[in-house]
Amino acid sequence: MDKIKVGISIGDPNGIGVEIILSAFEDKSLFRKLIPVVFGPKKIIELNKSHFDKKIEINYVNNLKFLAENKLNVLDFDSRDFNLKFGLKSKTAGNISKESLVSATNAIKNKEVDVLVTAPINKDSIHSKDFNFTGHTDFLGANFRGDPLMFMIKGKLRIALLTDHIPLNNVASNVSVKNLNLKIQKVLKSLREDFRVQKPKVAILSLNPHSGDGGLIGDEDDSFIKPVINEFKKKNISITGPFAADSFFGSKKYKTFDAILAIYHDQGLIPFKTLSFGSGVNFTAGINIVRTSPDHGTAFDIAGKGIANSNSFRQAILESVKILKSRHNYSSYLK
Repeated sequence: MDKIKVGISIGDPNGIGVEIILSAFEDKSLFRKLIPVVFGPKKIIELNKSHFDKKIEINYVNNLKFLAENKLNVLDFDSRDFNLKFGLKSKTAGNISKESLVSATNAIKNKEVDVLVTAPINKDSIHSKDFNFTGHTDFLGANFRGDPLMFMIKGKLRIALLTDHIPLNNVASNVSVKNLNLKIQKVLKSLREDFRVQKPKVAILSLNPHSGDGGLIGDEDDSFIKPVINEFKKKNISITGPFAADSFFGSKKYKTFDAILAIYHDQGLIPFKTLSFGSGVNFTAGINIVRTSPDHGTAFDIAGKGIANSNSFRQAILESVKILKSRHNYSSYLK
């Protein structure tokens, strides 16, 4: 493959997004592997570059035909009404993050970039009548083929979510045979195509404490999760569980599986971030493009202070390239 073009949205400009982008590309070795394209206003990029004293070469363009190979490319757009205020939540900042994301999304739709890496947004700031989504995952699901699956990855630790950004009191009603089957199939497909795992082993966590204790603490694990697991076992597919979540990670049991399917957001994200915070990656599986992001948010509390760690963002960039190559190799194998 030629050098992969990585499209990058800047996230909320009042957060740490631009800082971690600039910091990541201080590592010049990245330019040997890819061509980065940031979708964001020159004004905001230059303010951050000056504020953080970043010595990095930037190629500003108004057309993606004029990309440079060994510089950070930036597709400029207007931001005259925006005043940078680190750590401040505002609708104006949300509009900038929306425009950056939409521009990057259009570029990958038009095959002008190969993968998408998104810096963190503030969900409240970006939300509007024309952006009525709970986050990146829902937005991507509305714009690309497939059904998005939130997949947190760090090396061989991979945690997918049955449900993601929904209220906790709606989780149980989403634990159905249909939904479980769909998400397990997506996990298996992603492991084979995106991570080159030929015979995946997947663990399923329980909804209720102690896997329901035989129905004493809820019957969803016995009524829905176990029957689905048993059907996969009949097909000689290695799906195991449901495991009580309270001991699964502390006992290191997770190390024996290629992926874990958590039932709800915090059940998966708390152990993941405890084990890998600052170096993990959020990958959107299940859709026809590759999108990754760092494992953290806008970090308004440290924005502008010059102390944001860019490692997770750097890993998101590298993982996007790795996953795209894996998909290409898998497609070639099928041919």
